[in-house]
Amino acid sequence: MAETSEGRVALVTGAGSGIGRASALALAKAGFRLALIGRRREPLDEVAAEIDGETLVHPANVADEADVAAAFVAAVARFDRIDLLFNNAGTSAPKTPFEDIELRHWNRVLAVNVTGSFLCAREAFRVMKAQSPMGGRIINNGSVSAHAPRPWGAAYTTSKHAITGLTKQLSLDGRAYDIACGQIDIGNAETGVAQNLVQGMQQPDGRVVPEPVMPLASVADAVVFMAGLPLESNVQFMTIMATKMPLVGRG
Repeated sequence: MAETSEGRVALVTGAGSGIGRASALALAKAGFRLALIGRRREPLDEVAAEIDGETLVHPANVADEADVAAAFVAAVARFDRIDLLFNNAGTSAPKTPFEDIELRHWNRVLAVNVTGSFLCAREAFRVMKAQSPMGGRIINNGSVSAHAPRPWGAAYTTSKHAITGLTKQLSLDGRAYDIACGQIDIGNAETGVAQNLVQGMQQPDGRVVPEPVMPLASVADAVVFMAGLPLESNVQFMTIMATKMPLVGRG
């Protein structure tokens, strides 16, 4: 049975849109107090306005060490503790044949998806080890691309495989401090970029085929489930996907 989430504190990165926004709203309904982190204040303010509860809005670039440290300092100053980090912020690069990938696109994806997740997790570790009662939970947003790549997506696929390694390392290193870490791998959620899926995505055999999508609320519900478990229990890896998307047997 899930613990009561009333009064617990969740910090969500990339909270201004898409999966981050939906998850923040769902976590607030579940009783969490929310620290909303994202690059731009305006969309974060819009999310905060939809929450009937205590929130902190703090614009930050997750790939910037000083920005991340300041966000966690602000969250602890407001709420005294952090019980949950949803490491959600991420980006992708233009679909490009491997030999034509530009280094600037590669570096940006790795900086946000991998270094950003590391920086946020490191700050969460520091807070969760020091607070009383000690501990907390980190949920990393992976992707089904952590299991099977799409054509011409090397930077994104590599970054999400790295998230799997980070998740395992956090799980191991967090044991002594009651810090649980899990990963949610999401496939074809109905976000702002879902229109590309509906219009057609390139398949490994060269065809461009429309793909099914799933409601964004399904992802948010899954995050709330993972977040609501007692620290003695953990979903190490969860895959949630559009039932009929071409993932299983994708190749």
